[in-house]
Amino acid sequence: MIAAQAKLVYHLNKYYQEKCQSRKAAISKTIREVCKVVSDVLKEVEVQEPRFISSLNEMDNRFEGLEVISPTEFEVVLYLNQMGVFNFVDDGSLPGCAVLKLSDGRKRSMSLWVEFITASGYLSARKIRSRFQTLVTQAVDKCSYRDVVKMVSDTSEVKLRIRDRYIVQITPAFKCTGIWPRSAAHWPLPHIPWPGPNRVAEVKAEGFNLLSKECYSLNGKQSSAESDAWVLQFGEAENRLLLGGCRKKCLSVLKTLRDRHLELPGTPLNNYHMKTLVSYECEKHPRESDWDENNLGDRLNGILLQLISCLQCRRCPHYFLPNLDLFQGKPHSALENAAKQTWRLAREILTNPKSLEKL
Repeated sequence: MIAAQAKLVYHLNKYYQEKCQSRKAAISKTIREVCKVVSDVLKEVEVQEPRFISSLNEMDNRFEGLEVISPTEFEVVLYLNQMGVFNFVDDGSLPGCAVLKLSDGRKRSMSLWVEFITASGYLSARKIRSRFQTLVTQAVDKCSYRDVVKMVSDTSEVKLRIRDRYIVQITPAFKCTGIWPRSAAHWPLPHIPWPGPNRVAEVKAEGFNLLSKECYSLNGKQSSAESDAWVLQFGEAENRLLLGGCRKKCLSVLKTLRDRHLELPGTPLNNYHMKTLVSYECEKHPRESDWDENNLGDRLNGILLQLISCLQCRRCPHYFLPNLDLFQGKPHSALENAAKQTWRLAREILTNPKSLEKL
């Protein structure tokens, strides 16, 4: 048993060194190329409208606010200033969303975003995005990369197609630090010893973002309340949770397997599903020793089996907001196909670790 476990870990480490590291290097190169273009577009936006200041800065070889969705798809979060005159309200009526309401006694004119406030006093995510989309469309025509960048039409999101190869979504957002949403108040679960109190304090201090992007309720149509609402996102808090042991290595292997074998019709799976399942695996295996390098194989198998279960049940709850289903809106046939492919992959890795050389 121990010999089989050691053999799997050996092949996983080899896979990590060869396949995962080359994936990382290729994506880093793409990010540099993409960020040059996006920065140039945002510089033009800022000239037209100084309220939209580019926050795409590089720190420690990372671009702040950039998320890799797949090797050809990225999201850049553009942090806006001055949320101060609004109250953050998340009453759970829109899973995964919250609203920003003008504080009592505050005049509209005190807000930097006065013309985007609705009659009922809400700062409308849709109105801000619509204005931003107009500005980006104009900036694309003026920027020095105009030959290689185009707007993606037929969406209310702000998406750029770069060199006909990459898609970058630019999402206006507010950073919320020092508060924690009521809809995530159940976390951490009292009966689970992971993460410890210090890590919990760090995660909560990291806070969350409010993104201006489409959020759909179960009927697939957007109500006016939803179009004014902001989407909750916990990227930095989630990254903080995955520090220590082989957690990040495990996620890197999962992302690489997804890119190479689970990029399927209907796009049932993305990197974020993998990240979410690693967090759940941390709760199931709360001891730090569970995440020693020599347990990498066990953790990976556990996550792949959990992924198959989620795909078969057609439900993958968000880690911090379990009422939000990350498979919502995905075609059932795509989820079934992904379950079959994931099962094949898991069986192959478990029964023949050497197969990782070809995966």
